[in-house]
Amino acid sequence: MKIEQVDFFYLKMPEVLDIGDGSQDALLVRIRGGELEGWGECEASPLTSIASYVCPMSHSACKPLSYGLVGSRLDGVEDIRRISARVHEHSSDLLQADHTLSGIDIALWDLLGKRLQEPVYRLLGDRKAFRKLPYGSQLFGDSPEETYEKAKKSRRDGFRAVKFGWGPFGKESVEADNAQLIAAREGLGTDALLMVDAGTAWNDDLGEARKRLSVLDQVKTYWLEEPFVNGETDQYHALASSSPRIPLAGGEGCNNVVQAKQMLAYAGLSFIQIDAGRIGGITAARQVVDIARKKQVTYVNHTFTSHLALSASLQPFAGSKENPITEYPVELKSLAREITNSPIEPDEEGYIRIPEAPGLGVTIDIQAIRKYLVDVEIKVNQQSVYYTPEL
Repeated sequence: MKIEQVDFFYLKMPEVLDIGDGSQDALLVRIRGGELEGWGECEASPLTSIASYVCPMSHSACKPLSYGLVGSRLDGVEDIRRISARVHEHSSDLLQADHTLSGIDIALWDLLGKRLQEPVYRLLGDRKAFRKLPYGSQLFGDSPEETYEKAKKSRRDGFRAVKFGWGPFGKESVEADNAQLIAAREGLGTDALLMVDAGTAWNDDLGEARKRLSVLDQVKTYWLEEPFVNGETDQYHALASSSPRIPLAGGEGCNNVVQAKQMLAYAGLSFIQIDAGRIGGITAARQVVDIARKKQVTYVNHTFTSHLALSASLQPFAGSKENPITEYPVELKSLAREITNSPIEPDEEGYIRIPEAPGLGVTIDIQAIRKYLVDVEIKVNQQSVYYTPEL
């Protein structure tokens, strides 16, 4: 099978708010070969990523991602890996490359799975997909009272693990953060897992992070996520060694495998969180799964957008029984909810199961997403190099 067409679709809510919610816009990738099509999603700035696919060549290591893609063969797993390697060879100086490649790579796996009539996790070499415990991922409330109510609702909805992040947390006083954490624990009760995402609020300030350790320990925090910006390995390691000891999670900011390796080697992480829509796709995410296993660090997906992205993020570690937890966003904007018409829902025991249908096992709701479509045209010297294709 040959890759015949690669299309990008920029979707956006009518209003995009200045909040830590990545479900307000999306960039979908559709790749066609024969009578089949595969779909992927980039966790990235949509317009910037489209530009990286069609931009003029700057030099030999700064080519657009379109270079040599259409017309390539897609007959097996090695073809996807070859395409990924070629992008890194020819676009290494194009800093948006891995973000854009992520959606392309995901769509290629979906397309190949449909051609071979296998779910992606089997193409990756896993014989069985283990169910995962989802944690209800959401923003802190604007007040402790709102956080408490959110926590109560999460338990009523059946979640046995819940994560609160961003919002006002880490941006105000220690006392304000303490109140938020206590409210979250009181709302959840004593038997639920509580994860806390600082959203890089302390940048590289180890002292500020340490001020919260006592209350994080008091509320039995399962992990503290992203206390510092991605790559601040010295601060991560120092905090991981501090007392009381709170397990650290990080890595969602890694936009290539090399960065993930550095975090695994030097940050003292207990959990590595990788976004398949950001790091270079399913191919790259699977590499990190294998590295994390050798380091005895638990792999967790990062997903805060659609169930297309959720399915893609589950495939790399579907067969890993030792990696039992998955992020599960519960406050999606309507755009993200409507991208697929086959949501991945928790079962009666509160677990989610990886789709067994070919490819990613989810279908795109074309009619539903039309209303979010942004019409884009990119011109160079008055010549159109990109325009929004037909859905």
